[in-house]
Amino acid sequence: MDSRAEAVYREMLEGTPGGVAELATRAGTTEPEVREALDRLVGLGLLTPSREAAGGLRAVSLEAGLEHLLRRQEEELAKRHHALVAGKAAAARAIAEYSALHPDADRQGNERLLGLDAIQARLEVLTRRLSEECLSIIPGRAQSAASLEASRSLDEQALNRKVRMRAVYQESSRNDPATFEYAQWTTERGGEVRTTPVLPGRLLVFDRTTALVPIDPDNSRLGALCTTSPGIVATIVALFEQTWEAAVPLGAVRSRDPEDGIDQTERELLKLLGSGMTDEAASKRLGVSARTVRRQMSALMERLQAASRFEAGLKAAQRGWL
Repeated sequence: MDSRAEAVYREMLEGTPGGVAELATRAGTTEPEVREALDRLVGLGLLTPSREAAGGLRAVSLEAGLEHLLRRQEEELAKRHHALVAGKAAAARAIAEYSALHPDADRQGNERLLGLDAIQARLEVLTRRLSEECLSIIPGRAQSAASLEASRSLDEQALNRKVRMRAVYQESSRNDPATFEYAQWTTERGGEVRTTPVLPGRLLVFDRTTALVPIDPDNSRLGALCTTSPGIVATIVALFEQTWEAAVPLGAVRSRDPEDGIDQTERELLKLLGSGMTDEAASKRLGVSARTVRRQMSALMERLQAASRFEAGLKAAQRGWL
């Protein structure tokens, strides 16, 4: 019941004679609004036909009116409860039917999610169920605008529930404004973010019971594997913790080792190229362009006073950089 209907009801309780015009004056409103309020009060059972005035209305006593309203609310709550129970039962049946018919799920708790839409749908469910912790490794220099937008509302809901969120980004993501801004946004709301030059494949772990990893690390659009297998999840969690320990907080600046004169990114670059990787392959692992790799390697060769990359590798090894 809104304030206008309440005012009309109070005036009717007073029992002062008069019609719609008088009610409008006393209630401080207009005649059309009074008529609307009267209809609403009749619908609520607070006004009934008068036994004295033909076609007139009388107000039900306040005690009887409140009792009537409470009874109506109880009936509505009962209906909602029955509807909720029926909805849960229907959802349970639908889930059971889906599990029985879905060809990509197996008895070991593994399911293939094919395509970005399927992944996003599962992420929405898993994020809403989060109660304690979410772990993620996010390789690549830049995240797409669509990916960031899809993640923001889900992450915000989890952070508002005080879920601990830990994420490791690639060091090169600091150079992408949108990705770096999102990482800062996460930390400002209580999340923890670290960065490291080289990362394993993308992964997500929910409450240490469910993990998502891409089917093809080189093409996340193909889909993901969702697993609740304890052995697989435990291995993925261990990989995350190892990566987390080697990373530095988002706000920290990596400095060169005062003894070695080399920072972690340069050390990783030397290792990658020393293992036989091409500039293009190394750039992909570091999340930078091949041009950046060549520029960084050129600077290292100059510092090492090496005429070739082979000589640079030998001198780096001699200095203990590798």
